Amino acid sequence: MLRLARADRPIGTWLLLWPCLWAITMATDKGSLPEFELMVLFALGAIFMRGAGCTLNDIIDRKFDGLVERTALRPIPSKQISVVGAFIFLCLQLAGGLWVLLQLNPFAQIIGASSLGLMVIYPFMKRITYWPQFILGLTFNWGAFLGWAAVTGTIELGAIYLYAGGVFWTLGYDTIYAHQDKEDDMMIGIKSTALKLGQASKLFIFLFYTIAVILFGMAGHASGQGGVYMLGVSFMIIHLIFQIGRVDLDNSESCLEVFRLNTWTGLILFAGVFGDQLL
Repeated sequence: MLRLARADRPIGTWLLLWPCLWAITMATDKGSLPEFELMVLFALGAIFMRGAGCTLNDIIDRKFDGLVERTALRPIPSKQISVVGAFIFLCLQLAGGLWVLLQLNPFAQIIGASSLGLMVIYPFMKRITYWPQFILGLTFNWGAFLGWAAVTGTIELGAIYLYAGGVFWTLGYDTIYAHQDKEDDMMIGIKSTALKLGQASKLFIFLFYTIAVILFGMAGHASGQGGVYMLGVSFMIIHLIFQIGRVDLDNSESCLEVFRLNTWTGLILFAGVFGDQLL
């Protein structure tokens, strides 16, 4: 069950959580620290909902996963768990996510519930469009809206910029991730930005990351962040450039290694927001 929820691969939980923590901290009154209990709630929510998303994805993709070397040993295609068992586990995780949501204010509850549509349609997008990474970006960064709403009961311009920046950040790192499977995906008819962009992928990843940091800068400006935040954005730029220079998109191990570095990317921006609150 834990493998079905990717508990052995926590990076997905971090990538889901960082936009929440950015927004919670940025939306908190200047000079004040974000509410610790709220951050813990969102961490639990990220664990539940990331696990639920992975479980749903594995149920829907069970036939495709059995044809791809990297995913063939996942619990459902390898017959370690039945589809019915996986569905029951999905319901339990969604119940945990609902419990977290009910701890928030009514407006935040509406915002949180609105993300379920994206979670449901995402697994089907790789069959329809070469841009499923864009849909993943819309889904994974919804926490920017939810975190902001949980603190203020509203969604302000800073949250919109933060969300949009997160979408382009995800487009970049998940294009790197998709290059792991491009040969298998081509063989079985699955679409991705890795296949769409091909040899031009590095140029586009650079473009996605550039747009992301511009939007993160605009989020800081709109919400009254100061020099420490902008310093964090500057370090984020250096880290993202390092990723692009380091990754070999024709080497699966290199793609996975650089994709995982985005845990630190999220931490760098959080440190900027948090430091700005302190100072």
